[in-house]
Amino acid sequence: MLIRLILLFTVLPLTKLYLLIQVGRYLGAFPTIMVVLITGGIGGLLARSQGLSIYRQIRADLQNGIIPTDSLIDGLFILIAGALLITPGIITDVFGFTLMVHEFRGWLKRKLKDNFKRKHESRRFQVYSNYHSADWKKDDDS
Repeated sequence: MLIRLILLFTVLPLTKLYLLIQVGRYLGAFPTIMVVLITGGIGGLLARSQGLSIYRQIRADLQNGIIPTDSLIDGLFILIAGALLITPGIITDVFGFTLMVHEFRGWLKRKLKDNFKRKHESRRFQVYSNYHSADWKKDDDS
């Protein structure tokens, strides 16, 4: 896990910076800055509109007594996509715009659910918590 975090916080930003420099060399500084600003703006607007749509769907599901699991997962993906899109960089823009595509989110959602189901069925899925109720010792002693 530590290696993944090191890669995430060092290699990814350096790669993003390298790509921005290369694009800046090819297009020039001003067009590169404009591309970053435009993709951030479009990404923010997309995240807002799709997020509001998901919010309405969640409210409708709750009013009809349906647990909105799929909509909540979609909302999480849109939140991640929005964060990626407002972060300057070509790599994050590509991933962010990809997460905005409904069909890709559906595919990713199915993969995520299958992964959780497999881990749950094989008993490899564990949740750790430091939470203990006030009567924790009392319950164990009796």
